[in-house]
Amino acid sequence: MTFLLFVHLVIVTAFTARILLRDNLSPPARLAWFIILNILPYFGGCIYFLFGETDLGNRANKRHKEIFGEIRTKAAALMGDQQDTDRLIDPLYRPAFRYAGSINGFHTVGGNRAELMADAAETNARLVADIDGARQHVHVLYYIWLGDKTGTQVAEALIRAAERGVICRAMADGLGSRALIRSALWSRMKEAGVQLAVALPLDNPVRTLLTSRIDLRNHRKITVIDGQITYCGSRNSADPEFLVKAKYAPWVDIMLRLTGPVVTQNELLFLSDWMQATGEGFESFALTAQPVEGGFPAQVMGDGPTERRGATPQLFSTLIACAQRELTLSTPYFVPDATVLEALCSAAHRGVRVTLIFPKVNDSWIVAAVSRSYYRKLLSAGCEIHEFKGGLLHAKTLTLDGRISLIGSSNLDLRSFDLNYENNILLQDQAVTRAIGERQASYVARSDVVALGEVLGWPRHLRIWNNVIATIGPVL
Repeated sequence: MTFLLFVHLVIVTAFTARILLRDNLSPPARLAWFIILNILPYFGGCIYFLFGETDLGNRANKRHKEIFGEIRTKAAALMGDQQDTDRLIDPLYRPAFRYAGSINGFHTVGGNRAELMADAAETNARLVADIDGARQHVHVLYYIWLGDKTGTQVAEALIRAAERGVICRAMADGLGSRALIRSALWSRMKEAGVQLAVALPLDNPVRTLLTSRIDLRNHRKITVIDGQITYCGSRNSADPEFLVKAKYAPWVDIMLRLTGPVVTQNELLFLSDWMQATGEGFESFALTAQPVEGGFPAQVMGDGPTERRGATPQLFSTLIACAQRELTLSTPYFVPDATVLEALCSAAHRGVRVTLIFPKVNDSWIVAAVSRSYYRKLLSAGCEIHEFKGGLLHAKTLTLDGRISLIGSSNLDLRSFDLNYENNILLQDQAVTRAIGERQASYVARSDVVALGEVLGWPRHLRIWNNVIATIGPVL
């Protein structure tokens, strides 16, 4: 008994010291770890060892800085600058675009166009057709790439392109696409001449556990064809039926097909990951930016564990603070930090119509509980909450005042904030924002409204459960 007490004290003291030494850990996360380590020291110690740190290691951090330093030096003209932001963006929304530019150096560039894809079928048909029409190169990166109909069609399009001499570079995340990476389809791509790379591979899990953590992932979804066309949105290379989690299907996604200089920014973001994974030098790539006459201003925002901590929630908070009349947001995973939560409530209190759209049935029971723990606060502030019931709403969108849109891979949760590599495009355009807004309205039409009275009537055991999960949410 004495020995167990001694071990308990050693574990708690050691991990407490480590937690207190971490200046970049938020007070809620620090408190959550204290609770877990004191209640369940052995289990908590193991969990902290596996998942407590959010760092890829000194070597990865150093390499990331070197790569972006090289990109900023050699491709500065393609990344835009703050003067472009000040010239192209309405002063009301300029703070958000300026902040986005501070994250990894992608500033506003003009002359872009976009089409909102109608659905998954159109997205895949257009994407495959664009790859089939490629003449120079194709770059793709997906977090989840399955060997289903969609994933196979994309892979076979890359095979056809490589066989006719197009340079094809394809990346997949080592965890999210682990089945494909071990499949015959992956081997077929390699044999056809498609250059392959694995983002954050799991070929040495022991080293990963000792130097980093397994769930630091590349969550990006990037497709670039000939430097002329890019796709951006929430969709992985997988069917809407999403067979790995079929009970929650269909996955409801949103995608833009874009042309213009923002394509080059998205390609630079892809190349930063490619260079990190393969060691290939920047001199191997030829890039140009081609503005479209009369196009709109836009910029890429990429975030990840090698960027400064808190960049994504701070961007969301800045965008929310810029809203003048209305703000609509959809996300499958709503686990905000205090910055984002208070920004949403503040916007509603000052008269902005804040509309939030979440899935009614979530594939993560943890996220569902944490999300609903915030409903009372949000509704009391005047926010509207709608729970989508036509499958799992996977679209990550934010629109402001019918003029500003943010679309991409980032969820409003702590994984996107701290753990995942993400890619998004921030743009100013009434027509595109109207189209995204109409899609958001279609989500609302297929949703149940959540009323404050309903939330106040939830049974005590449900409220306790949601709040308990939310208390330890910062470490999940």
